[in-house]
Amino acid sequence: MKNVKFTIEYDGTNFAGWQRQVSERTVEGVIEKSLYKITGERIDLVGAGRTDAGVHAIGQVANFFTKSTIPGEKYKYALRFILPTDVSIVDSEEVDKDFHARFSATGKIYRYRIYTGRLPKALLRPYSFFFPFRIDYNLLERATEKFIGQHDFSSFMARGANSHNVFKTIRRFDIERDGDMVELIIEGDNFLRNMVRIMAGTAVYIGAGRIPLERLDTLLKGGRRDLAGPTFGPEGLYLEKVLY
Repeated sequence: MKNVKFTIEYDGTNFAGWQRQVSERTVEGVIEKSLYKITGERIDLVGAGRTDAGVHAIGQVANFFTKSTIPGEKYKYALRFILPTDVSIVDSEEVDKDFHARFSATGKIYRYRIYTGRLPKALLRPYSFFFPFRIDYNLLERATEKFIGQHDFSSFMARGANSHNVFKTIRRFDIERDGDMVELIIEGDNFLRNMVRIMAGTAVYIGAGRIPLERLDTLLKGGRRDLAGPTFGPEGLYLEKVLY
């Protein structure tokens, strides 16, 4: 029995998220079905995080145990023409038995892409959030700086979601601009459901003058989802890297 680690890239547009579901097309489900075709085994894939419907990944990580004789580094080649075109195994390797894609992780990096042009672009719509309004980038930067550190992020959690620990640490919240494309890069130890999308919505609304900067102090004390910004769409979100 060996433990194999995958680094996975996928276009989340036509998936109902990562987690296997009986009647929905999911990333975990299509990879497990593809693995069955080459190993003959019912594989139980463990992902580092459960991305929602429409969310993309550049560096999702997963692992599984198998009795197959296929060398760990060969899986990325064996699955090239079996997986659908919106999923790619960009790396595969055999790892120590105690490696766990989720519990061994020390953090994650997410990227949120926002297109700020005046008119929408059809080819960007599935891969960025459309926000054609003026943004004060000095104000946006001041907002992102306030997120750094450990805070109660329950104001930035999906309504109805449950979490045993709402205190999370944000290590980095950077802004990158290229013409009309704005990208927010957020690194943290762990994240609540919809946390990155609500952080993005809140920071951009502050930059656009729709939410006062001072409100962030209240939001970061927790429990005020009603005062935070909107949950930006899944199409702009990318799981960029899992840290170990």
